[in-house]
Order: sequence, then structure tokens, then C-alpha cells
Amino acid sequence: MNFENSLEFAQQLDAQDKLRHYREAFLFPKVNGEQVIYFTGNSLGLQPKRTKKYIDDVMTDWAELAVEGHFHSEKPWWDYHERLAAPLAKIVGAKVAEVSVMNTLTVNLHFLMVSFYRPTAKRFKIICEEKAFPSDQYLLQSQVKFHGYDPKEAIVELKKRPGEHYWRTEDVIATINEVGDELALVLIGGVNYYTGQVFDMPTITKAGKAVGAYVGWDLAHAAGNVKLKLHDWNVDFAAWCSYKYMNSGPGNASGVFVNERYLGKSDIPRFEGWWGTKKETRFLMKPEFEPMPNADAWQVSNVPVLAVAPYLASLEMFEEVGMDALIEKRKKIVAYLAFILAEIDSEVASTFEIITPEDRGCQLSVFLHGQGKSLFDYLMKNGVITDWREPNVIRLAPAPFYCSYEDMYRFGQILKAGIMQNEN
Repeated sequence: MNFENSLEFAQQLDAQDKLRHYREAFLFPKVNGEQVIYFTGNSLGLQPKRTKKYIDDVMTDWAELAVEGHFHSEKPWWDYHERLAAPLAKIVGAKVAEVSVMNTLTVNLHFLMVSFYRPTAKRFKIICEEKAFPSDQYLLQSQVKFHGYDPKEAIVELKKRPGEHYWRTEDVIATINEVGDELALVLIGGVNYYTGQVFDMPTITKAGKAVGAYVGWDLAHAAGNVKLKLHDWNVDFAAWCSYKYMNSGPGNASGVFVNERYLGKSDIPRFEGWWGTKKETRFLMKPEFEPMPNADAWQVSNVPVLAVAPYLASLEMFEEVGMDALIEKRKKIVAYLAFILAEIDSEVASTFEIITPEDRGCQLSVFLHGQGKSLFDYLMKNGVITDWREPNVIRLAPAPFYCSYEDMYRFGQILKAGIMQNEN
């Protein structure tokens, strides 16, 4: 399609958008009395309007039923989380039994590493990307130290080539093969939080498995954003947060994937608690742990229903729309945003460098050569909610559920005005 940098063209794209009505299903902050242009769905998604009812329903059941709400509410609390498994399985490309919801992201990665990081004297190394999200860095460092290893020896970081902003798949594969039979685990962010690059997950998974390692993925920026086929890709495990592209609320519950070949086993290393034991006998308070036959076996405590309710509300919308439709719009709106950036760049003789490769999801990371944080501040004061990352990068994530093409055009005009103000 030949894009145009005009309000009329943007509005024409919106009129053709099959998802345009979902914009009205979300609550937008306001700046200067005007609804913002929201580019930070990669950090915290907007609140769906239907979320409040889901929370209110739980509060009403708590008020009217108290402890009996576990079994006699419309959505009984004791199995509330089970309602999330089927829609989540579609989003991440899994079998329903392979998916569960519990805890938060880094907590879940720690729990999963109990099962999937089993270092030996020979095979103890972990491969991750350089400058992974800090929580992942801390996670990996603490895990290897817990097992008695030096992080400098046990953690192998995938490097980008000098002068490049992205990782090349062939370099990832070469590193996996080089570490070889010393490799215990590959654990990478499926979509890099800084650049927005989508890693070639099936190819990397296959390479890791070929040398005898476990392969897991941190899908914080991937779930609800890009096409995933965790089961078909033969991934061992994965975890993701729910508050970015899946709009479940700040710091909310995490999802996990455990490949079906590890399910129903009582001898797998795992930290265990009573909510992971068989549902049929859970309240018999038996001394022996009998694992649930699905990923729920990794649950330790009963589910925080007030936290999971907003997640269920959002997943209802994913069920209505489907990932294919979201991805179709995401590709088009991100392409239009890239076009707008190029147009403004040419008009103001500035230099924007998009450091996100073509293998991308919602996010464009833009290096603002010649511009400082004052431009970011200008955008924020004028109703463009975006994200600043040192040294000089803004991250723009036009989530397809609620961002419009007119937003992209209006952003370009505000960006242009901000640059011109900085130059005067």
C-alpha cells in the first residue's frame, strides 16, 4: 500500500479497520483535557472498560458468600484460573493442558528453572542475550550462584555484531554449537524489550535441543503481540506477564507453558504446594503430593482471584478478535508509523534511526540522533505517552486493540513541532 502523511488518509485507514470499535472498549488517560496517544502498551496496556465488572463480581461474591465463594459463586474461586487456560493456549500456540496462570513473571521463571536448570559438572552453562531485561539478568545470576557457579563462567551472552542493533540468528546458532555439551539451558526474551526484535524462536529452539539443552523463553513482550507456536516448536517451557499487550493491570498474574512431555510426572524436580496437587483429592489434605496432570502441577498456592479476574476480562476480547486479526492490524499500523517517522525525518532534516529490524512486533525503537530528552519531555507534555531508554531511544508501541491510524498521523505532527521548537 502507498501511504500518505495526511489526516484524511489516516482517517480513511481507520474507517477500513475491522477492529476500530475496540478502541471504545478501553479507558484512555487525558493530558490537557485531551485523550492521549498511547504508545506504551509494551509496558502497561490500557484498562478495558469491562474489567471493572469482573472485579466487582468477585467483590460481590466475597461480600455475599465469604468463604463459600470458593465453590458457590458464579465463577467459583477454586478453579477460577482454569477459565484462562483455553484462550491462553490459542495465544501462545499450546495445548490447554500445557498452560497455567500463577504468580508473576520472574517468580515463575525461578520456579520453572527448578525443573529445567539442572546443572552438572560438565553441563552447566546458560545462554541468554546480552543486556537482557535486568530482571532476567538478576534471575540468571542468582540461579547459577545458588548452584555454586560463577556467573562469569556459567552465563554466555549472545553478542550483536559491532555497529549493529540486532542479533543475527546464524550467530545465535553458532554460539549454541560452540558451547555444545556444556550447555544446560537457553533462556532468551522472545521479543527483546529494548529493540523490539523478534527472535527466530523455532530455529533457536531446535538448535538448543540438538545439543542436549533445555530451551525456555521469556515471552513478556511476545505474548499477545506475535504469533507463537510453543508446542509445535518443541519449546520446553516459557513464561510471560499479562499486563503489557494483554491489558490485565499493573504487575498482574503471569502465564506459564510447560511442554506436555513433562506433565503428570511425580519425579520431576519441582517446588510444590497444595494447589499443584490433584484437584480431586486436594481437600483431603493427604501428606503425599500427587501432581495435577497439567501445568497446574507447578502452582504452589491458591490463585489470587482479584488479580486473575482482569486477565480473564481481557482474554475475553482476545477470544472475540483472535490473534490473526490483531497481527494483521499490527503489521499495518506499525508500517504506517514507520512511514510517518520517515516523512517527518525528511521534513525537518533530522536523523531518526529505527533500530528495530523487520522481524518485529508492535514496537519500533527509534534512536533520536541530534535530539535529547527534551524532545521526549515535549511529547509527554503534549499528550504522547511514550517511553525513554538511555542513551537516546524512544520506544513506540501502537497496540492494535486501541491505537488508531489517526494517532500515528497526529503523533507525526506533534513530533515535528517538538523538533522545530528544539531547533529554535
